[in-house]
Order: sequence, then C-alpha cells, then structure tokens
Amino acid sequence: MIELLFTACLATAPDVCEQKSLTFVDVTPMACMMGAQPELAKWQVEHPKFSVQGWKCRMVNLDSQTI
Repeated sequence: MIELLFTACLATAPDVCEQKSLTFVDVTPMACMMGAQPELAKWQVEHPKFSVQGWKCRMVNLDSQTI
C-alpha cells in the first residue's frame, strides 16, 4: 500500500495547516509520484478552502499501525 501524504493549509489563513493522506492499493511508488499532482488537484477542487503546500509518496508500514 502506498500513501500520498500532503500538507493542506487554509487559503485564508496559510499558517493553519493539516497533514492529510490518500492511500492506494496496488500502486508502485513511481506510479504514486507520477499520479500525485492530478490526485491532489482533484482533492483541492473538492476542498476549495484549502491549498496544498507539499507532498510525498511513501510505503505504508502496517506493522506500526495500531488497531
């Protein structure tokens, strides 16, 4: 599983930011990097009060997650 981790800040208050993520199954890290910008653009259209400030793709470590 790959996670697209990004920072979203309020457009009206750029110092108010949150960490967000989208997860994908059966996607390679390279495919995540290549497809990140369209996914983030779609997310931003759905959340117009936010502005995406930075992002990265990473593998999800299921061993470190709590249930």
